[in-house]
Amino acid sequence: MIKKYLLVTKPGIIFGNLISVAGGFFLASKGSIDPLLLLATAIGVSLVIASGCVFNNVIDRDIDQKMERTCNRALVQGTISSKVALAYATLLGLAGVGLLYGATNPVATAFAVMGFVVYVGLYSLWLKRTSVYGTLVGSLSGAAPPVIGYCAASGQFDSGAAVLLLIFCLWQMPHSYAIAIFRLKDYTAASIPVLPVAKGIAVTKRHIVWYTVAFMAATLLLTVLGYAGYVYLAVAAVIGAWWLRLAFMGYQAENDVQWARKLFGFSIIAITALSVMMSVDFQIPGDVLLTYAR
Repeated sequence: MIKKYLLVTKPGIIFGNLISVAGGFFLASKGSIDPLLLLATAIGVSLVIASGCVFNNVIDRDIDQKMERTCNRALVQGTISSKVALAYATLLGLAGVGLLYGATNPVATAFAVMGFVVYVGLYSLWLKRTSVYGTLVGSLSGAAPPVIGYCAASGQFDSGAAVLLLIFCLWQMPHSYAIAIFRLKDYTAASIPVLPVAKGIAVTKRHIVWYTVAFMAATLLLTVLGYAGYVYLAVAAVIGAWWLRLAFMGYQAENDVQWARKLFGFSIIAITALSVMMSVDFQIPGDVLLTYAR
């Protein structure tokens, strides 16, 4: 009974995002950690993400039944009704936004709301089904958690938060394109216009390379702007170079599915390692380029 309500929130996605929330929070805290604020931020973000995932399950139930990966979801099988799921999602979302607003600050809360609106409104309800640019727009929602963590700790959106937004948006692209390649049959069956379906795998491979290059450059900005140290820089450079190597290997891949799975797997390692490194090798920036009032 409880398990199906837990699974519909996609706990794997929640856990993955909490790592990036912690990365942003620790980066902004610069060694001065408020445990209660961190806990409230983590719970609030988890509730908002869970809400978005449940809404996504309701919205996608017609296409989920066409995909092998999703055909056994609770909304498809009817073990949870749409009305109950909508009420459940609404309660989760309100609880999450309320907790963030009460325990953190309006800036962090605003990014949580932004991520939710982009994921549920722009992506799930509209662009996922209609446009090849759905992945690009949806990357904004995937990049929101570390920014929320950062803003919760700092109380402001500055150049550090802007770089985090850029890093995680760019990371989403090769990561998502890799999924689209090894799940190509599912996306084709559901008529979802992801890049490999709309433009082909060869075009997608080129996009993966260019987005990986841009991601590499963005990760270095945290050190260039004085937010992270040189140990972080070294790790980021090695991670970026290795991920780029894997991306180029796609041009000679004999099995695109196997290659895409390797690229996807390393993307998880890459973003986890970066989140950890920005948590432990932080610096106090000498020059903050973009600062907005609390």
